[in-house]
Amino acid sequence: MAALIWFAGGVLLAAAEALSGDFVLLMLGGGALAAALAAWLGAPLWLTGVIFAIVSVGLVLGVRPTIKRHLMRSPGTRMGVEALRGKEATVVAAFGNTGGQIRLSGEIWSARPADEDDTFRTGETVIVQDIDGATAVVKRGE
Repeated sequence: MAALIWFAGGVLLAAAEALSGDFVLLMLGGGALAAALAAWLGAPLWLTGVIFAIVSVGLVLGVRPTIKRHLMRSPGTRMGVEALRGKEATVVAAFGNTGGQIRLSGEIWSARPADEDDTFRTGETVIVQDIDGATAVVKRGE
């Protein structure tokens, strides 16, 4: 009977986690399920309580921070100039040190080579190394 109560408590705590989203109730639910297993294996009531406490504290202090850190990590969406660095572009008009134009993300950009000795042919693929004002600084595509 105690195993069924612990099991029901664990399931209810895990279900209640959907409302809080803080992962504490889920960790307590894990402790209750461990206590249910111990009760099902024949452990006395006092021991199931101790198992519940130890497993719950272990999960809250050991597992919860890792889960929160993993789930709360920002996806790292790059914006602005950062989003353009490393992108491939196509040379629209051949150019060298004097600069020219590229098609980058569907738009025409002024461009100049990162290495002033480089020259690029029309249709060649280049990589945006940096953005200098309204000019893309490009290098050879890999």
